[in-house]
Amino acid sequence: MNKILKRIFIFILIIILFLAFNSSYTALSIDNIETVVAIGIDTSENNNLRVSFQFTNSSSVSETGTSEQSPSMVYSIDASSISSAINQMNAYVGKELNFSHCKLIAISEELANQGISDEIYTLTNDIQIRPTTNIVITKCTAKVYIENSKPLFENLLTKYYEVFSNSSKYTGFTVNATIGDFFNSLVCKSCEPYAILGGLNSENSSDSSSINSEKDVSGKSNESNIQGELGTENIGVAVFKHDQIIGELNSIETMCFLATRNNVDGFLISVPDPNKEGGILDIYLTPISNTTVDVKIVNGSPYIKLNYRFSGKIESASENINYSDNNFLNEVSSACNNYLESIFSDYLYKTAKTFKSDINGFGQEAKRNFLTLNDFEDYNWEEKYRDSFFDINVDTSVKSSLLLTDT
Repeated sequence: MNKILKRIFIFILIIILFLAFNSSYTALSIDNIETVVAIGIDTSENNNLRVSFQFTNSSSVSETGTSEQSPSMVYSIDASSISSAINQMNAYVGKELNFSHCKLIAISEELANQGISDEIYTLTNDIQIRPTTNIVITKCTAKVYIENSKPLFENLLTKYYEVFSNSSKYTGFTVNATIGDFFNSLVCKSCEPYAILGGLNSENSSDSSSINSEKDVSGKSNESNIQGELGTENIGVAVFKHDQIIGELNSIETMCFLATRNNVDGFLISVPDPNKEGGILDIYLTPISNTTVDVKIVNGSPYIKLNYRFSGKIESASENINYSDNNFLNEVSSACNNYLESIFSDYLYKTAKTFKSDINGFGQEAKRNFLTLNDFEDYNWEEKYRDSFFDINVDTSVKSSLLLTDT
């Protein structure tokens, strides 16, 4: 009897395991899914969306055995919603679209002007789309943007999408903006959303006449001085008021944004050379400590005090200059302070008076002035931020590079 029960138990266990693994295989088999690496969302006729899906073959290998850049394919469809577009594309490709490796969401500026809360909520609600997925607002159509996104130094397009925003840490010219951060700011009462500003490289842009060749730091996507093989560029920040784009930050304003939020490791600025009329010194600045922010409510208006501290290293060099002279270094430090206080002031008042959008998240500090969360919400920070005043202090200590002292 025990042998019979044992055999029955083993037989039932085999059936259970077979059904379990058979179901899992059917659901996860690569033969039944197609991986999407990027999504582009544009406007279309009759209030529809044009949703573009980018696919890539990550297993591309050359005959010599070395990895080549993976070819990509972009397919678009007009639909009433993102969910409808996915459903129709499933039928078109004959496989189920999978977004677990989607690294980028591109949304056209035209659509962002209309408001993108529905799209953000829909994408965030998809468990396959990770909160760390980059979000880009494109100056061109989103479809054209992802079609022209071709990595120069990466074999995998997914890797390029994943790492390109890391340059924000050492240039300050772009941001690391994710759909998770965008959604959190969208539902937040004390801050506003922002996204990467993307566009075509000047050689591929029809608006190349707008390039400003006099100021390297005033460029942004579609308007930079960069010329090369890379089809797209990501310079600047798209600023939002709730779910609508309200303006853009250029490269130097993006640096101010990152320094204020303590999201940059270093950046390069150019200041007047105190020993050479009309001359310019390039200084690489590194934050010594986090920017401190203190928010008070004075006569009903926000009074925001900020302290920035940097150490600097002279990058450029000129003839007959003693770069170890303390008086010279003090003059350069003072020039840096004056320049930075000016651009930080211009940036902060632009966010308050022009954009009326607290992308800096000062509202988080402003909460300290209220006894309860209801009191803060009654104050209506989202509207009162436009009345802000700023007190800015910058302390910079510039040192010689030590490679060149007397010339």
